[in-house]
Amino acid sequence: MDPLPGLVGFAAALRAAGVACGPDRVRAFLAAAAALGLPRLYWAGRLTLCAEPDDLPRYDAAFRAWFGGEVPRPPARPVAPRPRRSTLAALTGAAGSGADDAPHPGASDVEVLRRRDVSGLTAAERAHLRELIERLRAEPPKRPAFRRRPDRRGTLDADRVLRAMRATGEPVRLPRERAGVRPRRVVLLVDVSGSMRPYADTLLRFAHIVARRMPTEVFTLGTRLTRLTRHLRQRDPELALAAAARAVPDFAGGTRLGETLRAFLDRWGQRGIARGAVVVLFSDGWERGDPALLGEQAARLSRLAHRVLWANPHAGSADYAPVQSGIAAALPHIDRLLAGHSLAALDELLREVRRA
Repeated sequence: MDPLPGLVGFAAALRAAGVACGPDRVRAFLAAAAALGLPRLYWAGRLTLCAEPDDLPRYDAAFRAWFGGEVPRPPARPVAPRPRRSTLAALTGAAGSGADDAPHPGASDVEVLRRRDVSGLTAAERAHLRELIERLRAEPPKRPAFRRRPDRRGTLDADRVLRAMRATGEPVRLPRERAGVRPRRVVLLVDVSGSMRPYADTLLRFAHIVARRMPTEVFTLGTRLTRLTRHLRQRDPELALAAAARAVPDFAGGTRLGETLRAFLDRWGQRGIARGAVVVLFSDGWERGDPALLGEQAARLSRLAHRVLWANPHAGSADYAPVQSGIAAALPHIDRLLAGHSLAALDELLREVRRA
């Protein structure tokens, strides 16, 4: 008799009991059960399906109800206590007394969390992720400025030399100058349709950090276009996200990327917001409208912007292929396709923006 339906049914019963075991954990459970065998099924499920200590009593109760009998218990053994550090302490590098060079157990937890897909995080992991997002290094890209700046090692400033000669007959010092730089505008276009709902909170928190630290315009795309720049300029992230949620009328709705991108270009982009800017579009590429329209608007955007980046949450998977109708139409006009599923992917996106 095939045990697969029974194991999948147990996972469904566990979800009904309140344990957040998604498809990834169920696949890991089936692989562990095949490797360890049915005599160790309890431990296979406990190690793969439970994410928090609060899940253990629910798992035991569901295991007894589904398979019957008593659940096994591990042998008691003394465990030497060892110091632990919080996620925040590991991130900021706060050292304990006399242990500056020792490895910190919390550091590996932070690195694992940085690379996890945000759609599968628990409530506690999401709270830690918010702390990490606040510490992202958001620096604007640079562009040449019209004005030049004084510099000791730059090129000779002919205008200042002539002014000095007219005033004194000959220059006492030879003033020099260099080309100035100014921050380049960044435009974030965030897809808030139903398929992007698991990532919307993280992406808007990311947009809040970017909007607070560099010249940035933020818009949401769904069935209509919404400008969120003013809402996300608030200092407190919770107040900023609450204001953004009230302002977006089509959250978790449909996807009409071509129409909303055209609305952005007609009303804002053509007038100057997108001109010479680094434009980042966050979307999974699903399009309910006309893909040809999205391709036309993406080509129009590429002619206006300095660079166009597309961050796709599914691009972080090794077997991902950009075959969705929307992204397939826009891809020829995109400078680079990046992943957007984790904090590490967003950090890499910021580095790509800085390099622009």
